[in-house]
Amino acid sequence: MKIFLDSANLSELENCLKRGIVRGITTNPSIISKEPKTNFVKHIQKMADLCKAYDQILPLSVEIFTPNPSEMLAQATELLQTIDYKNINIKIPIGWGELEVIYQLSRRGIPVNCTCLFNEAQCMLAANAGAKYVSIFMGRLKDIGADPLPIISNVRELLNKTSSDAEIIVGSIRHARDISDAQQAGAHIVTASMKFFETMSSHPQTTKSVDGFLEDFKQWLSPVKI
Repeated sequence: MKIFLDSANLSELENCLKRGIVRGITTNPSIISKEPKTNFVKHIQKMADLCKAYDQILPLSVEIFTPNPSEMLAQATELLQTIDYKNINIKIPIGWGELEVIYQLSRRGIPVNCTCLFNEAQCMLAANAGAKYVSIFMGRLKDIGADPLPIISNVRELLNKTSSDAEIIVGSIRHARDISDAQQAGAHIVTASMKFFETMSSHPQTTKSVDGFLEDFKQWLSPVKI
């Protein structure tokens, strides 16, 4: 399973790039709005430049910010022409009009991340339209009392049966445990904020074990009494 960073924060991105732990980046308008106000395209370009600086040309999902499907294609085209980066993925929410946009972009060879998916039917429509990624919102499904894990499993089974190249991204992660749960349910990718990666890297027994090793070695290094 691959891990993506769900953030537009430059410091978080650089910290992950330094460690080589992520295989992609996802953003959305809400995530962008958490950063200091600046030119949107310039901020995405800074993210892309960081990836290039660390020689990691990771897929970078940039969400279209117009609700009008008739304007989405033009906005996507403008973003791709403006941002100097070879791995921009256009993020489009699911919808009847939006499926046409996904289809048109995919026919041009432009990778699409279809987002805001909550059931199997939405995922299969997006995959059939040519989306490279189908993004299921785990936390938001739990918010409405639904169990996201069977949905993830069902979508993975359907994609496998139809020999689809689409990959499942599970987002809206609320707890570190959600990441392993999503993996076991069949997600190809989980996208999460950096705080979860920090949590995942630690364990009380790891600290205890390392401290024990160092103490044993310290004792071994101490002068031998004759």
